[in-house]
Amino acid sequence: MRKTSVNLAGVELKNPVMTASGTFGSGAEYSEFVDLNKLGAVVTKGVADVAWPGNKTPRITEVYGGMLNAIGLQNPGIDVFCERDIPYLQQFDTKIIVNVCGHAPEEYLRVVERLAEEKIDMMEINISCPNVNAGFLAFGQDPKSVEELTAEIKKLAKQPVIMKLTPNVTDITEIARAAEAGGADAVSLINTLTGMKIDVNRRTFALANKTGGMSGPAVKPVAVRMVYQVAQAVNIPIVGMGGILNAEDALEFILAGATAVSVGTGNFINPETTLEVIKGIEEYMERYNVADINDLIGAVR
Repeated sequence: MRKTSVNLAGVELKNPVMTASGTFGSGAEYSEFVDLNKLGAVVTKGVADVAWPGNKTPRITEVYGGMLNAIGLQNPGIDVFCERDIPYLQQFDTKIIVNVCGHAPEEYLRVVERLAEEKIDMMEINISCPNVNAGFLAFGQDPKSVEELTAEIKKLAKQPVIMKLTPNVTDITEIARAAEAGGADAVSLINTLTGMKIDVNRRTFALANKTGGMSGPAVKPVAVRMVYQVAQAVNIPIVGMGGILNAEDALEFILAGATAVSVGTGNFINPETTLEVIKGIEEYMERYNVADINDLIGAVR
């Protein structure tokens, strides 16, 4: 029997495959296509202290090798989320990781404090949100803000905390080190790259927001490079993501240093992508006689 379980900051996952926040709802909309019991973890859509309506439409557009989204983190707010979504996920034999978003430190902290009492396994903090207190610069673009916010969250959280890093920075390792210095239990990367598409026939922006987050296969080489760099820079576990469509993609991240991986855009293309990645990793281990998946983590130096 090959060992596919991994330890992510003290949380034992049956396999390293998770969903990426914002691409899987909170599990309910995918559960008729995907057996959630087979996943290492379900990472929920971002949740804020109050309901967010999101951006104006159009909010999604296809681009070569991926997609752009400017959903604006539409969510029902923490009260509805705790009453409806967490109990739903608790029916399944999988780990529950709740993604948290906010526009100011106090907004994050209210959600973290509420979740501290809930039966969830981890929190993932989306620090790509625009910080209204700093003129809408994303929290994750300033090392000092990352360290301070992480430290404040860690004072309240009772579950391990993953800080989700934005790739829209000059040096990703500087941000990762700041998260580690603030006490993060793990980091996840990458979030989407900022992109734009113009409709040449209508001579206007394809998205109402003008810019959006680019995800999909085209971002994978950038994501793998950043995961590798961060793996050399910090001593905490990494969750790798960005354009994973199959087991080979996932294994690139694992070999680069990721303990676990998240599948995002792939869920829109094929709802069963996560299951196919899990199966493909098992087949790879069989083919190359790998007894323990942990032997593959960071194997490429």
